[in-house]
Amino acid sequence: MTTWTEVINFVRLRYEVLEETESWLRFRLDLADDRTQQVSVHHVPDADGAAWLEISSPVGRADKIDLRRLLDLSGEALVGGAAVVDGVALLKHTVPLEDLSVLEEFDRPLQLVVAKADAFERELTEADHF
Repeated sequence: MTTWTEVINFVRLRYEVLEETESWLRFRLDLADDRTQQVSVHHVPDADGAAWLEISSPVGRADKIDLRRLLDLSGEALVGGAAVVDGVALLKHTVPLEDLSVLEEFDRPLQLVVAKADAFERELTEADHF
């Protein structure tokens, strides 16, 4: 079983951490073609007290992109679902923390969410804001 502290340490060793609180990390990944993508990981307990990790990555400002197209794109994605939080359109995915026996089980969905969010951002904004 993986702990939240192990996730934090895993992220700190591999990525540029931009912001951190007791239950939340925001960091940046370098991608191909000189693009970058921000991602957040929240440590979230459910109603039964089980711990979850919510991985989210921004796609664009909700009022500046075609949200219908974002829904179509996210419906085709292997991981994640579209959401709007504080005016930002996101691709989000949640994994149970206690089911992660190795941190690679966290890294794979993280990489998939980030790659899709960046692809959606590229298509919907033709820019690299996040």
